[in-house]
Amino acid sequence: MLSILARGLWTRCPCCGDLRSAKELDRSWKVCPKCGYHFRLTAPERLQYTLDEGSFREYDQGLTGEVPLAAPEYQEKLQAARQATALPEAVLTGEGTILGHRVAVAALDIRFIMASMGTVVGEKIVRAIENACAKRLPLVIFSASGGARLQEGVLSLLQMAKTSAALIAFHRAGLLYISVLTDPTTGGVSASFAFLGDIILAEPGALIGFAGPRVIEQTIRQKLPEGFQRAEFLCRHGFIDQVVPRPRLKSTLAQILALHREV
Repeated sequence: MLSILARGLWTRCPCCGDLRSAKELDRSWKVCPKCGYHFRLTAPERLQYTLDEGSFREYDQGLTGEVPLAAPEYQEKLQAARQATALPEAVLTGEGTILGHRVAVAALDIRFIMASMGTVVGEKIVRAIENACAKRLPLVIFSASGGARLQEGVLSLLQMAKTSAALIAFHRAGLLYISVLTDPTTGGVSASFAFLGDIILAEPGALIGFAGPRVIEQTIRQKLPEGFQRAEFLCRHGFIDQVVPRPRLKSTLAQILALHREV
């Protein structure tokens, strides 16, 4: 059994412990049929489940940048992430259709150095926003990140202001931005473009916040409420608009896009 699990043929749910085949999980949108646990998706899987088949056209394919700082072993980490994910960076951007509705889209990939936001990630997201603005397209961003990429120092933190400024121009153009928060959405990503959507959705159970719960507890020396920083907690307290299970996410996005087009 261990060898089967190691080969990825079967997966054990970390929530309920149920064992499911990879094919069965693919059919269920990587959601545990027993307990509803949402497994993390790669960026290609996210776009596959969300966009109409064959509609995706990628922006800035292969875009990379120079390593801005001589952080120890950073170049090696980048190369390892590229080999492991077959992606040049931690975000995929482009355009496609959701049940026939044209959108610009970005999806972060948690496998790539925890989808941390460095200069290239920030640049690709800004270009996606600008493309959406130029083409008058709604924008959908699927966030998943451990935060800013520390190996790039202050240049990574500047991406927070850079993406936020691009969204200000996008909002002034009267266009729709839907932000979808997935597990986890933290740090500089949550403090910038992830929470600037006109409509903010989240997947069930997603960890969402700036600092992690353990850091907050150690700082304030208090026990946090049950479910603190999970999507359901944030929805109850008005930080996000709706928690949407993955099987209903595509139809929910299409409904929002249809309503927006009618306005």
